[in-house]
Amino acid sequence: MSTLYDKVFNKHVITKDGELYLIYVDRHYIHEITSPQAFEGLRMYNRTVRRPDKTFGTMDHNTPTTKEERENITDKLAKMQLDALKENCEEFNIDLVDMNHEDNGIVHIIGPELGLTRPGETIVCGDSHTATHGAFGALAFGIGTTEVEHVLATQTIWNKKLKNLGVKITGKLKKGVYSKDVILALIKKYGVSIGNGYAAEFYGDTIENMDMDERMTICNMAIEAGAKVGMIKPDSITIEYLKNTKYYKEVNIDDLYTDSEEDYDKIITLDVNNLKPQITWGTNPSQGISVDEKFPEIKDESYKKAYEYMDLKPNQTVDDIKVEEVFIGSCTNGRYSDLLEASKYVKGKKVKEGIKAVVVPGSMAVYRKAIETGVKDIFIDAGFEFRLPSCSSCLGMNPDLVKPYAHCISSSNRNFEGRQGANARTHLASPATCAASAVHGKIVDISKEEYYGEV
Repeated sequence: MSTLYDKVFNKHVITKDGELYLIYVDRHYIHEITSPQAFEGLRMYNRTVRRPDKTFGTMDHNTPTTKEERENITDKLAKMQLDALKENCEEFNIDLVDMNHEDNGIVHIIGPELGLTRPGETIVCGDSHTATHGAFGALAFGIGTTEVEHVLATQTIWNKKLKNLGVKITGKLKKGVYSKDVILALIKKYGVSIGNGYAAEFYGDTIENMDMDERMTICNMAIEAGAKVGMIKPDSITIEYLKNTKYYKEVNIDDLYTDSEEDYDKIITLDVNNLKPQITWGTNPSQGISVDEKFPEIKDESYKKAYEYMDLKPNQTVDDIKVEEVFIGSCTNGRYSDLLEASKYVKGKKVKEGIKAVVVPGSMAVYRKAIETGVKDIFIDAGFEFRLPSCSSCLGMNPDLVKPYAHCISSSNRNFEGRQGANARTHLASPATCAASAVHGKIVDISKEEYYGEV
């Protein structure tokens, strides 16, 4: 008897050395930030890439989001990294979707979108949110630059086996409540270290009723709960999604499930029947509230520091947050369904004066579909900027920085100090809550009837 994680892990073990296992890697995603030094390491020892056909590159982290900025990248480091990725992929015969490629986008969006992410496979990338791909029943996790070099050279990685955390989520979501609210509520309830040393498997009727985009949002933020890995059992919904991808290959999912709840080392639960939209008030994802709650009392030094940084106080409400910027995008919530749902809350409305509101699709495919379906026009007509695919404002690494001391309502995954730029103040929420915040000029409870999105 074993878990989904155990089954996939054991299938890929080559050898063992003490607590370390050498496992085979089925898919290696690379981008411009964590790969340059790895390729230099290969050259230093006159090594080549073991399986270029199992490696796939994209430009995303440092990619500008406007046509003008892409044609004239002024950040010297960013340009060096982007140029290096292109040169390295050409030299080592690795497929790359550069800024101008029709398949370009954020690595954790285009991998599944293209059908390169598959159930039962091992997937690594030099990015902590690689857990996203676990939504397909893949064993996926982030690695460091040294490990990137090792995988490039050997198509293997040394890894400790994790314990198993069962995350049972039950209940039906109300209108205006989304998968982002579910994962934020879970982290609020259990904290950012509940998953330390574990592979988390999400299950229960709530998960079973989610589409793949929603499941990816859940697994994407497993890392914010401390888990290195987040997984969901593949099913007919998974297969139907994959059948519509560019590189679809038939897969067998018959054995990709956990045999019994007793196989988990620990189980945590969340009932979502009465869940309200969530928003973070502090500087880590567990410091959150339902939008109709007051900010909590100071319970330790981390709360005190968070309140000081965010310029907020206990017992205030979301009405006390001055919304200055809104960002909809990222590998957490930059898919077409995210944009479509958010657009329902802005259709026929206007962004409040003084608010900078930006939408950044997660891929060129999402960008094109938003144009074809009129979603882009809905945002543009409402006063949003609608930009080209990139990690964008999720992290303070590219031109899309949140201005110092501004409160930004963001559909991304991290709200640490300076995450979106020096002294930027980040509030995590669903894309729909972000959109409604932009047009109402404040954070609103979109589960209330007066804020329901248009159908």
